[in-house]
Amino acid sequence: MTEHEVLIAGGGPTGLMLAAELSLAGVDTAIVERRESQHLAGSRAGGLHSRTIEVFDMRGIADRFLSRGQVAQVVGFNLVRLDMSDFPTRHPYGLALFQNQIERILADWVEELGVPFYRQREVTGFTQDHTSVTLEVADGSSLRAKYLVGCDGARSIVRKTAGIDFPGWDPTTSWIIAEVETTEEPSWGLRVDATGATQAIGKGDSGKARMVLMDREPKSGEPTLGDLKQRLVDIYGNDFGVHDPIWLSRFTDMTRQAATYRDGRILLAGDAAHVHPPIGGQGLNIGVQDAVNLGWKLAQVVKGISPENLLDTYQAERHPVTARVLKNTMAQTALRRSDERTKALGDIIAELVVMDEPRKRLAAEMSGLGVRYDLGDGHPLLGRRIPDLEVVTASGPLRVFTLLHGARPALINFAKPGSIDITPWADRVQSIDAKYDGPWELPVIGAVAAPAAVLIRPDGYVAWVGDGTESGLADALTKWFGTR
Repeated sequence: MTEHEVLIAGGGPTGLMLAAELSLAGVDTAIVERRESQHLAGSRAGGLHSRTIEVFDMRGIADRFLSRGQVAQVVGFNLVRLDMSDFPTRHPYGLALFQNQIERILADWVEELGVPFYRQREVTGFTQDHTSVTLEVADGSSLRAKYLVGCDGARSIVRKTAGIDFPGWDPTTSWIIAEVETTEEPSWGLRVDATGATQAIGKGDSGKARMVLMDREPKSGEPTLGDLKQRLVDIYGNDFGVHDPIWLSRFTDMTRQAATYRDGRILLAGDAAHVHPPIGGQGLNIGVQDAVNLGWKLAQVVKGISPENLLDTYQAERHPVTARVLKNTMAQTALRRSDERTKALGDIIAELVVMDEPRKRLAAEMSGLGVRYDLGDGHPLLGRRIPDLEVVTASGPLRVFTLLHGARPALINFAKPGSIDITPWADRVQSIDAKYDGPWELPVIGAVAAPAAVLIRPDGYVAWVGDGTESGLADALTKWFGTR
């Protein structure tokens, strides 16, 4: 039986990112994927938010995405764009880029890192014991690993086999989404139909018409080309001669979140752990950020650096973040109802969200820049993303994010050079003396006091802030990076 340290079920954006993170940490990882290749029918989801671009920047691959996409202000609430060009980040914007391209870029990177794929393998279940997981595949073969991560989507076989509850809310609304050929020029752009519902026709990555149309009443199951034509006639009075669909599907506002992200040696990430309507384009982004939070923690447990309870911090940190995303998308879905009272409420909300403080709060939340993990009280940096400052070291100027290209933690000392000694962790944690004379600024919060030192986790979040002493540093190092 083929064995690996970690198996990942599902090779979408979340699974690919997790595989890369584990590979960077030196963990033997493999992806089990039912598709023959990385090809996707249709453009699928579109857009990267600011924090996800930062995550890619931390790994040295942001330019691969930026060179293929279009920089834009993509964060919005209830169809109102939220300008974040004044945010303190190198990437105060989103990126218009469809999922099929995002996956290809990530897959190329993962292949460069040497991660093997088991393609055309349909996962059917697994068994686990106190030392390993045996993954069962539809062709009758099996694979074994120390841990299995389900990144296999909303209908996750891994989650179902583990018996993990998936509570939430059933659909109240549904949409048809399609990429099709047309014989007539369609009515491009957004359109509010007679019921007050917003419909959209744009161009997909293929250059063909991409349509997102709300059903009159919530429906389930895959639509037909006839369903699409009828809905176009209902809304536009014309079906534009749609034919030869590249992709034809339906999504709903079903909203659910796994009760737990871990069951023994089984973990969940991305859509396997949470589903919600795609309003705001947050799903792909939070899946990638799940992977970056989990990857280094799982790697340390696999390598025996940290105890298994480090994995409990994955649930503790990511579950609340996603719960907030679910609330955000549910609120926006509610505001899209077409009755006059809801429209009046939406008009008032539209006036409020462009005011400075609401704009900043919502944009930080939806872009991922406002995430704070609860690491206790202290300096405002604690538990938040480290800004990508350009510091000065003995070797010259250095961007902070370049320290994280290899997914290794770092201690940056801004006080007297050599004043902090982390020798017991020197094989795990980089230690750099640096200077920085500019302002420290965080989204929404604004300017904060300059720290004397910071301990940065591999996912780019600050685990300890120094005040000129080493108080609490050994505890933070031990908690996150093991004992010596």
